[in-house]
Amino acid sequence: MPRRQIRVTGAAEAPLRAALRALRTELDVPEAFGPQVLAEAERAAREPTLPAYDATDIPLFTIDPPTSTDLDQAMHLSRRPDGYRVRYAIADVAAFVVPGGLLDAEAHRRVTTLYFPDGKIPLHPPVLSEGAASLLPDQTSPAVLWTIDLDADGRPTATDVRRALVRSRAKLDYESVQKQLDAGTAEEPLALLKDIGLLREQQEVARGGISLNVPEQEITERDGAYELTYRAPLPADGWNAQISLLTGMAAAELMLAYGTGVLRTLPAAPDGAVGRLRRTARALRIDWPHHVSYAELIRSLDPHLPHHAAFLQECTTLLRGAGYTVFRGGVTPDLTTHAAVAAPYTHCTAPLRRLVDRYASELCLAAAAGEGPPEWVLAALDDLPKRMAEGTRRAGTAERECVDIVEAALLKDRVGELFDGTVVDVQEREPTVGTVQLESPAVVARIKSEEGAGGLPLGERLRVRLTQADPGSAKVLFAPA
Repeated sequence: MPRRQIRVTGAAEAPLRAALRALRTELDVPEAFGPQVLAEAERAAREPTLPAYDATDIPLFTIDPPTSTDLDQAMHLSRRPDGYRVRYAIADVAAFVVPGGLLDAEAHRRVTTLYFPDGKIPLHPPVLSEGAASLLPDQTSPAVLWTIDLDADGRPTATDVRRALVRSRAKLDYESVQKQLDAGTAEEPLALLKDIGLLREQQEVARGGISLNVPEQEITERDGAYELTYRAPLPADGWNAQISLLTGMAAAELMLAYGTGVLRTLPAAPDGAVGRLRRTARALRIDWPHHVSYAELIRSLDPHLPHHAAFLQECTTLLRGAGYTVFRGGVTPDLTTHAAVAAPYTHCTAPLRRLVDRYASELCLAAAAGEGPPEWVLAALDDLPKRMAEGTRRAGTAERECVDIVEAALLKDRVGELFDGTVVDVQEREPTVGTVQLESPAVVARIKSEEGAGGLPLGERLRVRLTQADPGSAKVLFAPA
């Protein structure tokens, strides 16, 4: 996909910032942390509850965007005589947050970290999320340490999880990791990311799982200006994600055997939704034989081709409806799997940014130790799905609206101009309305044909005219030229 950068500067900045302030108000975004919460966070940063087990000899490393400081995960990969060993350290937020305290109450109010172009609204105060609780390099930190042994084909053979003191040795980013892996210069713990990642991708294929490789719009800030780009995920992104998926699957299996837990679930897509996708494939001239499964088709597509990218974007509709399922007392829920993962799965690898992960980690630690669940976990468990649904919905709305606002600010002085784009979505009940993806700038926006002009040509490249761009309403609208 095109990745030409465009920037929000000068006259566009004022309406952009005003629109972002209005969005925060509309979403009832939490204000800055109160002084009492900050004081509790400062005390916790100085006096965390430290585990007895010392694993600081393991040379862990993190892989995150270059500017990230809220580092949830660190890993170390090694070979075994008959396979591999994955060590995955997760920030131990419970070492700092006292159940029922002010920090705990604030985290339940915020639920997730919210990301805006001009800053983020963190789940926990930065002294913890970007300081004492973060797995920063050369810092000794309490963590939940997973050890997962794999056979030569990448299948798990043994799982252990315990609290430990850890010390990351290096903070890496995706692009530098990819360059080292491509050049063959990575040392073995990092080089094994590719080996294990590829094996886990093969396991994903075997169980019918799906990873959508859809180019994403990104808002970045550079030198005080904003840029909107397309970012196609690197292979290293996918291999890194496979380690997180592996841990989430191991955690789900551990909780299911334990009889108490919280799963991230997604029902299978209804036949009607798959039928709609088949019609979309025909419209985009994508060959989808009946004997080829949905997962097989997805893996055959090239996201750099516009009509393939349009179809992949449509495929995200099958991932809607994910939620959290709580179970306890040994009663297995009716739905235990996540349809895209094609296995039981849970969120447990991002506790600095997502509330539920702290609870999943506690349940897994209790299961591994053969102990009863902590009372504070059981007390909050039934309310978690609803709270997470509300927080996730707010985070998703913030992300979508921010992109819309930035697009409108970028284009507000270009109403009437012509652009090249591809129609990537058409509403089934209203075929004159859909979504267009511009080639340059990196904008994905609403398009509507004039009355009597007929339906939009799904998957077709066409010239479009900008008819509206208002940062205040976060509205951008195009029409076929």
